[in-house]
Amino acid sequence: MRFKMRHRVFPSSTKLNPHFLNKRLSHLLGFAGLLPFFLLMLGTCVADTIWMSYFIRGQLAYGMVILSFLGGVHWGAAMICTDLTLADTKKALLWGVTPSLIAWSATLCGGFGFAVLMAGFIAAWLMDKRLYGRYAMPTWLIALRSRLTFAVIIMLTGTVIAANLRG
Repeated sequence: MRFKMRHRVFPSSTKLNPHFLNKRLSHLLGFAGLLPFFLLMLGTCVADTIWMSYFIRGQLAYGMVILSFLGGVHWGAAMICTDLTLADTKKALLWGVTPSLIAWSATLCGGFGFAVLMAGFIAAWLMDKRLYGRYAMPTWLIALRSRLTFAVIIMLTGTVIAANLRG
């Protein structure tokens, strides 16, 4: 059995560094997760205005799902990190549910839902920067999170601008 990676062939006995695989796959999936944000923003920009409300609601819903997912990372870390202090464990568990509550509250804010969602993504990024080191997460992960958060904020902003200009 042989594995192909980047046009080089490795025998099956070659052990790939799991950190390399995790980093590569995390980047691939993270950037793939931006695709719905982009397509929904694009739909808001170019689709017939009759359909615009569907793209806007879809963007808000997808953002809520992703923001909730970001909180789940902290919940999982609190469950598996045996080196956390009691205080850090409490912070991780409490923060783990907070992004879901922020996302849900975006549904109650009418026209300000996108602003609430963007604030939630920024808050999640700030907490990740504070807590990922305590979980012994790899250093490249916060750089990835920074790039993804920046892209999400840009696309949510683009959706709001397009909706206001075209609506």
